[in-house]
Amino acid sequence: MPATRETVQAVLKTIADPVAGGDIMASGVVRALNVDAAGAVRFVMEIPPSQGAAYTAVKDRAEAALKQAEGVSSVAIVLTGHTDKAPPPDLKARRAEPQGPQPIPGVNRIVAIASGKGGVGKSTVASNLACALAQQGRRVGLLDADVYGPSQPRMLGVSGRPASPDGKTILPLRNHGVTLMSMGLMTNDDQAVVWRGPMLMGALQQMMFQVQWGALDVLLVDLPPGTGDVQMTLSQKAKVDGAIVVSTPQDVALIDARKGIDMFKQLHVPLLGMIENMSTHICSNCGHEEHVFGHGGVAAEAAKLGVPLLAEVPLDLQIRLASDGGAPVVVSQPDSAQARAFHDIAGGLVARGMA
Repeated sequence: MPATRETVQAVLKTIADPVAGGDIMASGVVRALNVDAAGAVRFVMEIPPSQGAAYTAVKDRAEAALKQAEGVSSVAIVLTGHTDKAPPPDLKARRAEPQGPQPIPGVNRIVAIASGKGGVGKSTVASNLACALAQQGRRVGLLDADVYGPSQPRMLGVSGRPASPDGKTILPLRNHGVTLMSMGLMTNDDQAVVWRGPMLMGALQQMMFQVQWGALDVLLVDLPPGTGDVQMTLSQKAKVDGAIVVSTPQDVALIDARKGIDMFKQLHVPLLGMIENMSTHICSNCGHEEHVFGHGGVAAEAAKLGVPLLAEVPLDLQIRLASDGGAPVVVSQPDSAQARAFHDIAGGLVARGMA
């Protein structure tokens, strides 16, 4: 019988807190505890940053105790630190050399898929582009970095929990030729991720550097909308080779898209191009073409910036239905007009040596 939340809490109450005293449940160190129906246990230990060494041993004891508990199938614990006040600088200490962005082992290229605002179809573009690249023979990974609203497991038809044989390395899942890692695979569908910035950044770094991606030609990173912690962490910790910005043609979306473009400029990430999504709609009954969100706004913005317009993707029911069904349109209807735009984008990236 799988373990329950109550049995897991009972085990954690036997683990002493070396700093705050009492047990780690009573001291509030344990956060975001989740026990799924299969008995997989996941939680965060939020600790004082200066006590990392002491709590590493506590983490190991908690992990060992839980693995011995009846009904626990796997254990994943993340250590994260948070401080509201930085300590005064040690003027006598030698300044440490800054550590720049690092490559992800086995990954040749990292391409970020971004948008200034939500609802413009960025994740739909990312899943279709990943599958289109895989169909062109590329070894493709997709990191769903939209931690608060992960949608790639649904779009790629992936379910189940990533395994961790040694408690350190995470084994991603795979479908349609794409290797996927997402926070959506670690939580229940209706469970909110209520994390502060440091916890989010720690999880993102684990998904980048502790996942066994294998040998990839390109890793696509589906970013959350906006210009926040995830975008900064990705650009500062990993060597991002370029970014693609997705927007609808309407002015409201373009205002936010410009902010996203400026963010990548400040973070020294090259802009590979822009995609106009929901560019046009063809009525399935009469064939009439209409521009629901306007037309040409992204093309004009790309021309102004001197970057390529990679594609104009139509607003089409089949694209939405395919994504909801777990098989993006380039998989379910690879020869369709709806899939052509994504194949063109993939071909362009391959030709430029970015995939």
